[in-house]
Formats: sequence, structure tokens, C-alpha cells
Amino acid sequence: MTPAAASSPPPQLTRTDGSPVRVLVVDDEPMLTDLLRMALRYEGWDVRTAATGHAALREVREFGPDVVVLDVMLPDLDGLSVLHRLRARDDDVPVLFLTARDAVEDRVAGLTAGGDDYVTKPFSLEEVVARLRGLVRRNHAVVAVTPDPQLVVGDLVLDEDSHEVWRAGDPVELTATEFELLRYLMRNPRRVLSKAQILDRVWNYDFGGQANIVELYISYLRKKIDAGRTPMIHTLRGAGYLLKPAP
Repeated sequence: MTPAAASSPPPQLTRTDGSPVRVLVVDDEPMLTDLLRMALRYEGWDVRTAATGHAALREVREFGPDVVVLDVMLPDLDGLSVLHRLRARDDDVPVLFLTARDAVEDRVAGLTAGGDDYVTKPFSLEEVVARLRGLVRRNHAVVAVTPDPQLVVGDLVLDEDSHEVWRAGDPVELTATEFELLRYLMRNPRRVLSKAQILDRVWNYDFGGQANIVELYISYLRKKIDAGRTPMIHTLRGAGYLLKPAP
């Protein structure tokens, strides 16, 4: 239950025209594709999904992704067949394989076929995002933009470099975990974040009976951020929490 280590955000990746990086996620497990979509949209990327090999090939033609997350086991064409068809068309889009297999020959087969990297299920969302960032940075159509270290929502300001926080100009003292929780909320203003999402992002462990810790730290933040002021942190019963500017 150790919170994520505090760190400055990595440079934001965008296409050279300023539009979001395009990612195609190919897997026939809806829960997995939903989690990956959530994590990649958090990066600011444009995400599409496909559940079959034929649908993946169609999306590559129409969407033109900058990177593809490709499951090895699909209901029609397997991932290796999809990759073979891409490479036969001289499509050099980077491909990250997802596989439930742990055999060395399966990894070698994927990389030999022209895959660029792989992760074995079960995996960490953070690991997949990090691997994809590495693949995307090789693409000449993508550039890195260093973000402003300050996050601002209404009269609340958080400096990601100095780890200082102010509300209406008054300094707010936060613990490391409170800071990480507030940072996640401020990176997603006006967006409802579930307890499961918060657990994965702030505490970096799988969901499982620990949601009460989110309620506890939300209460800590409220006492420091909202006490004596118009509330910015709101609870939506059965959905999660959101942070928005005070009216």
C-alpha cells in the first residue's frame, strides 16, 4: 500500500500537427480494452479499439494509428497474422504485443514477425503506457512537448516541480499521498474518477477491497482544500469523485 513515488510529469507526446497521438487497442476482452482506453486517454491520446483481427486491419487503414496494442489470441486472425499482413503492406506502425503466453518461443515469434515489444498478461497499466511512450517516441510524426509544471483549477494551484499547493493564494501543506491524489484530480478537472481508477493511479495496486482508503484520503484533502471555502471536491454516489472550480 505504498503510494506512487512523486515525480514531475513526463513530456506530453503529440503528433507534429499538434493533434493527439493515435492508439489502436486490439483485444477481445472488453474489460481489458476499457482499462487500456482509460489509461491512454489519461495520457491525452486518441484511442480506438477492435475485437478481431479483421476489424484491426480495417481500423489501421481508416484510423492511421501511431502505435498498435495487439493481443496474440484473437477470435479470427491471430495477432501474428495481423502483423504479417501489416508488414506485407509495408506498414511500419510500431506494435506492442499482449500475450497470456509466457513461453520464450512465443515472444521470439512475435518479435521476429516484426513486432516491436511485448508484455505478458497480467500486466500493469503503468508498464503498458511506459512501453507505448517508448515506441511512440521513435515515430518521426510524434514530438514531445514539456508541460507547464503548474496545474490550475479555479483558485487552486499545484506546482508539480516544487510540490507546493495554494488555494486562493494561501499555501496548503499536503502529505506525499495527498499530493498525488490532488494531482490526479487536478489533471482531470470536471471528470468523474471512480475509486478503482484512483486506486490504480495513486496507489498503483489492483482493486480489491481497499476502496475505503480512497474515501479516507478524500476526506483529508477536503479538510485542507475546502475547509472554510466553497467546496471544489465533490462526491457522485455510486460513480466517484470530481474536482471543479468553485462557482
